[in-house]
Amino acid sequence: MATQVTVRIVNGFVTPGRAGTPAHGGNPAGVVLDADDLSEADMQSVAAAVGHSETAFVSASETADFRFDFFTPTRRIAHCGHATIAAFGFLAETGRLSEGDYSKETVDGPRKVIIEGAAAYMEQLAPRYETSSDWADSNVSDERILRSLGLDESHMMEGLRPTLVNTGNSFMVIGVESSSVLSRLAPNFAAIEEISEALDLIGYYVFATDSEAADVTTRMFAPRYGIFEEAATGMAAGPLACLLHDGLGVSKTSMKIVQGAFMDPISQSEINVRLRIEKNQIGGLMAGGLAQVIRDIRVTLDTQ
Repeated sequence: MATQVTVRIVNGFVTPGRAGTPAHGGNPAGVVLDADDLSEADMQSVAAAVGHSETAFVSASETADFRFDFFTPTRRIAHCGHATIAAFGFLAETGRLSEGDYSKETVDGPRKVIIEGAAAYMEQLAPRYETSSDWADSNVSDERILRSLGLDESHMMEGLRPTLVNTGNSFMVIGVESSSVLSRLAPNFAAIEEISEALDLIGYYVFATDSEAADVTTRMFAPRYGIFEEAATGMAAGPLACLLHDGLGVSKTSMKIVQGAFMDPISQSEINVRLRIEKNQIGGLMAGGLAQVIRDIRVTLDTQ
């Protein structure tokens, strides 16, 4: 017996239109509502067929407003920023949600989500940091990390080492001296995947701070999860904002992060991060933005 699953393709973290122009860019995610009857194998099959970096499966929860399961084309992932924004944005656009506070249940515990105007914001945890001295027994050095991007010490942002940051997922956050360096990265995906496996990373988040259009410009590489480059990564933007605040002394608690400008084709995204400061420390954060529904597709599952 064959079952058809309707998947909405929704771009998360789209760039708002200026002077009456429509929103554009963003990172496409699959969104499947009312996914209660789908098994984990079904969800993985749908995500593989959709082919976007993540697909969110939304079902009923006994402990939160919704249960969210996230899958890349190759494996389950605990959290996904742009798919969360895409799903909540779609739920709001279709009238199933209005402005206010909501919650999602995930395999890694509950998270708060806020609908604010046309935007959705998702909660992340207080940051945890590690540098090379913390993973000395893993055979992963700063030099090896830089080499996997085609970089050396001369390309690095002054005063900042490659840093593992976790606000729910672990990312290697790497600052480079300019957007020009960022645009010319030469990622060795096999090497990045090997390092990501050794340190249990989602992937690398590489950034520069010389953009005139935003606080930070970024690129994201996650080959361990079947994602070579991604147009928007909300779960990495949060760790980056934390590192800017704690590691580089940036005093702002609200930051605009753009991503996707160096992809081919370009799909520039805009992620807004708000840090919550408690007793001079980051107690948590919200990362959010806008979503735009693109189209529906149907995936056929063989349920025999």
